[in-house]
Amino acid sequence: MTTGAVWLATWLALGAGSADVKWEPQVSGTTVRLRGVSAVDPRVAWASGDKGTFVRTTDGGKTWKAATVPGAEALDFRDVDAFNERTAYLLSIGEGDKSRIYKTTDGGEHWKLQFTNAVPSAFFDGMAFWDEQHGVAFSDPVDGHFVVITTEDGGATWTPVPEGALPPALPGEAGFAASGTSIAVQGASHVWFGLGGSAARVLHSADRGRTWNIATTPLATGEGAGVFSLYFWSPKAGIAVGGNYKHPEVTAGTVALTLDGGKTWTVPPGTPPGGYRSCVAALTRNRGMTLVAVGPTGSDLSTDGGGRTWAPLDATGFHAVSTPPRTHDTAYAVGEEGRIARLVDSRPAAPKKP
Repeated sequence: MTTGAVWLATWLALGAGSADVKWEPQVSGTTVRLRGVSAVDPRVAWASGDKGTFVRTTDGGKTWKAATVPGAEALDFRDVDAFNERTAYLLSIGEGDKSRIYKTTDGGEHWKLQFTNAVPSAFFDGMAFWDEQHGVAFSDPVDGHFVVITTEDGGATWTPVPEGALPPALPGEAGFAASGTSIAVQGASHVWFGLGGSAARVLHSADRGRTWNIATTPLATGEGAGVFSLYFWSPKAGIAVGGNYKHPEVTAGTVALTLDGGKTWTVPPGTPPGGYRSCVAALTRNRGMTLVAVGPTGSDLSTDGGGRTWAPLDATGFHAVSTPPRTHDTAYAVGEEGRIARLVDSRPAAPKKP
């Protein structure tokens, strides 16, 4: 092994689970369960949760302001996608008209209801955006068909993807809305969403939802099990995390990787996360990518650049985690009773390549 390789291996070993990486609790200003979080940059982040609640920080989490979307007090906002300190989308879950999408362009002072689900048995699980104008959202299957909607005008209109463009759903197949991240986008046109129940499958479109392929993952299956979160760091390379939320301590079937855009998925060779995980995000340190996964039994780090092996970070439970999409240089996590924390990473920078 070269000297540079030794230094890098040492740095990676010290990074995972060390005291140099820790969660710093913050005051959210609310006690409701928080399920969604969207970090814009090191200063700005938004979170969302039950009882129509959203919270926002513009100073790196030193202060958070909590508020309620008027008329949405009975809704559970499981997903938030933010673009700056003024613009954000919220998605609420539930059958029928409980599944909605709201948007603000003035920092949450006013919200516009953009989409209300009109299909009684549809249940929307998450949304994602390629940019502020172009987005996609998906629901549990209805009568054996997947339900996907897209927007090309900043949410002013949401258009259903024709049923014929999507593969058929399997009996007992459904999505999960644990963190709003069972759907992920990459680049200008790729989108994936994950499923569970009778099969832990992932659907992929390379053309913003016009055509779709589907593949099976080795994640856990059965009641309460499947794919709960997806993250892609290139059009080809990505990770799926999940497991069974009814048996959160079980580590088998909690992580899978792909190197071909989701056509095939494999179980990584190293130590898996410490149980069911509802969300995964990337934290970049210079050239090295650290992945962080969270769930009700704790959080884990992977510092090998691709999720091959994991080490425990903290036993505090969280539902969702997010890092800024451009810099990935910090992370915010949210959970029960208004819990919010920021990841403090004081590890030394990775050594330069020899």
